[in-house]
Amino acid sequence: MNIQQLEYIIAVDNHRHFSKAAEATFVTQPTLSMMIQKLEDELGVKIFDRSQSPIEPTDVGRKIIDQSRVSIAQIHQIKEIVEEEKGMIKGVFRLAIIPTVSPYLLPKLMQTHREQNTDIRLVINEMTTNQILSGLAKGSIDGGILATPLHDDRMKERPVYYEKFLAYISPNERFLYAKTSLEESDLNGAQLWLLDEVHCFRTQILNLCKLKSKNYVNSAFTYEAGSIETLINIVDKNNGITVIPEMALSHLTEEQKLNVRFFKKNKPVREISLITRKDFLRERLIEIIEEEIKMSVPASLQDKKLLKEIVAI
Repeated sequence: MNIQQLEYIIAVDNHRHFSKAAEATFVTQPTLSMMIQKLEDELGVKIFDRSQSPIEPTDVGRKIIDQSRVSIAQIHQIKEIVEEEKGMIKGVFRLAIIPTVSPYLLPKLMQTHREQNTDIRLVINEMTTNQILSGLAKGSIDGGILATPLHDDRMKERPVYYEKFLAYISPNERFLYAKTSLEESDLNGAQLWLLDEVHCFRTQILNLCKLKSKNYVNSAFTYEAGSIETLINIVDKNNGITVIPEMALSHLTEEQKLNVRFFKKNKPVREISLITRKDFLRERLIEIIEEEIKMSVPASLQDKKLLKEIVAI
């Protein structure tokens, strides 16, 4: 078994075609096929089901490919670790951000990163929490920005800020709109608009309101949105209420800000963290990324006293 063989099976998995994988790895198809066959013979298993079109990994092949991605990613870190020891912090960092954080953090983070003028190249994608965890496990990304705590022993969490949950109310909801602040229980009788089920933000709102996922609607129809901005627009044009993160305030007009209410008692918050696999070895690089994130959010969102108000995911 060698590095080239692992790179070849990853290429076939990416392209699901031997000819395209050979082209991507700059070898002939017979060479690629022969090297993969040798690896299969050595391991005593079939990595790919060649009877399928497009080609599919076998069950054991999927496990081998996933581990190969991790191994290759760690091998690529070796040179970068040596460079870090020499004081050279450079390279590519593949970062994923959940959709309920990305619109509010990413523009400022990109500006901060550019102004720091480092030799670190950020490659950024928007992903759901589950996609980020899967990408980290497979080694296809290096880090993620998402809501925590996850209670995942494979991951290392670095909290970077804490933001309050805020209610966004239609003026047509006269009883709630007249209040200067809300209790969490006020949401129970309201027409509550939520994100769809792929978002952990939705789970936190249901936990905040102590609602079951199928029993929160007080409406003639149901719509589950894909973004915070969509929820805000729905409330603006209809009745009801939604919950938004504190960072979304900066995207509201002055008129829209009149529709925002804080929660009265606990001032519930979500913790946002930069996470990596525990075996990610480039500590100085991740420290730089962490510091840039903190520089990109208001200092008021980094108050550790808010830790006690974190809503479970």
